[in-house]
Amino acid sequence: MAFAMFSFSVVFLLITSGGLLLFYREAMLQRISDVINPQRKKKTLLDTIQETGLTIGGVVERFDAVIPKSKAEVSITMQRLTRAGFRNESAVKLFYGSKVLIPILLCIFALVTGLGKINPLFIYGASLGVGFLGPDFWLGRKIKTRQYKIRKGLPDVLDLLIICIEAGLSLDQATARASQELVKAQPEMCDELVIVVLEQRAGRPRGEAWKHLADRTDLDCVRSLVSMLIQSEQLGTSIGKTLRTHSDTLRIQRVQSVEEAAAKLTIKLLFPLVLFIFPALFVVVLGPAAIQIMKSLGIGQ
Repeated sequence: MAFAMFSFSVVFLLITSGGLLLFYREAMLQRISDVINPQRKKKTLLDTIQETGLTIGGVVERFDAVIPKSKAEVSITMQRLTRAGFRNESAVKLFYGSKVLIPILLCIFALVTGLGKINPLFIYGASLGVGFLGPDFWLGRKIKTRQYKIRKGLPDVLDLLIICIEAGLSLDQATARASQELVKAQPEMCDELVIVVLEQRAGRPRGEAWKHLADRTDLDCVRSLVSMLIQSEQLGTSIGKTLRTHSDTLRIQRVQSVEEAAAKLTIKLLFPLVLFIFPALFVVVLGPAAIQIMKSLGIGQ
């Protein structure tokens, strides 16, 4: 009986092994070949596109060499892109490439939609002009938006710097700590502070690092802050009191700017009142009276 059970087990294992070898032979051979000769994984479509440079950025960068430009112009463009927050090396190529690609796309859009048949000279000329100047206007808008956010968040950053300095930290340590703590609340200002910290760690003097901050932001409030910090360092005065005074000054200026905007509102409302509201009001008030006068005089009958 025991011999029969043993024979049955051996036969069952042989049949099972044969079935596995028969049905999973190709899979097993593939796994064995992958172990013996490891090959690179099959490329996906995204990998192929990225390797051949057919991404959107790569396509736009190829149009960079079409526009003739001098070194001074490129330097000014790099400075504007830095003020807008674009510090990547390919930002300049993308900017000039877009000034070539966007006009072409607008002309193609006018051709496909049939707008070019209305007035070809005007439509295609406007497409070329708007497409070429559009990136400049967009970049200017980005610079103003970023400057507004930096100006708005500067008092909060100064308050945290004052707290850190009064707690015993140096100005450099307080700057690094402020850039870490306010990264979510004031990302633009913290981004600039991180660059200041990195420049100081690289060996650049503190005054030059803060001057570069003023040049990157191009804001009067930041320039005055940098001047006060440099003078405080040279004269040996308290940096905490200097920052507190500047923070209070910035808040007073913000209140004054709001009051100024409110005072200008009455003058700005004059033109909509005269052009739009008063004519409609005259029609509503004097219209029925004019109709009654016309009926009494028999006009229009």
